[in-house]
Amino acid sequence: MCGMPQQPPIRSTPTRPSRPDASMSLLTNVMDHSLDDGYAEASARKKAAGDGGLPKTLRARLGLALGLVLAALVVTVGAAQARVAAPVVAKEREELIDRIDRETDTADKLEESVDQLRDDVGTRQREALKHTGDSGQADLVGILSGAVEVHGPGVKLVVNDAKEASTGGDGNPRETSGFSDTGRVRDRDMQRVVNGLWESGAEAVSINGQRLTALSAIRAAGDAILVDNKPLVPPYTVLAVGDGQRLSTRFQDSADGLYLHALQENYGIRTAISAEDDLRLPAAPSVIVRTAEPRTEKGTS
Repeated sequence: MCGMPQQPPIRSTPTRPSRPDASMSLLTNVMDHSLDDGYAEASARKKAAGDGGLPKTLRARLGLALGLVLAALVVTVGAAQARVAAPVVAKEREELIDRIDRETDTADKLEESVDQLRDDVGTRQREALKHTGDSGQADLVGILSGAVEVHGPGVKLVVNDAKEASTGGDGNPRETSGFSDTGRVRDRDMQRVVNGLWESGAEAVSINGQRLTALSAIRAAGDAILVDNKPLVPPYTVLAVGDGQRLSTRFQDSADGLYLHALQENYGIRTAISAEDDLRLPAAPSVIVRTAEPRTEKGTS
């Protein structure tokens, strides 16, 4: 009988003791000695010398106390002065506001007086024109000079800035170079529109209710358009009395009408023109009528 082979005995290998990890040792050292030795020694020397950051001598302590007292005194005096001056400032402000209101009321009354005087002068001028002898000539002179109110068929032309108009030139209109910068209607454009309507046969013209005469001036002040020194705001409504359909056609075919069309196409200026059956234009606020006289040569033989 064959016996089973005997397995040799297994010898146990003794385990080697583990060595402490170097990283753990460094971390433990940092935690145990969080303060550098040099800083610790400097702090110890400073503490031994008695230098705690505050003055130790009596003179130094008195100086520090005096400085704190002076600082507190300055702050207290400043607060007291501000509290005392506050009512005075408020009173002066109220007095200034009252003065501005009084002066504004005075200016408004003076402006109303000027308007009344202008109306009186215009009425007297219109009465004088009626007594010139020839009634038909007087009516014609009154219409052409703008001294009388007129109504009849004509043309209504509305001119407005582009939808995305801006001041341009960093808010300074004098630094802009044209419509490509701003898209705004300028005084020179309204001058061309009015002159084109006159040339096309208009008998009377007004802009935003402001009657134009032979002496009217269209100027600019910043972005505002002035007619006889009165500012206008867009949209600009131009009314022209005349043969409505003919006046509209002749103006649109004229050089000034084509200029306005170019502004609309190239710069977004909005325009609308229509023939109207009855338009009413007010009289000019003040009219100066001048009469021309023939010049005679003197000293001729």
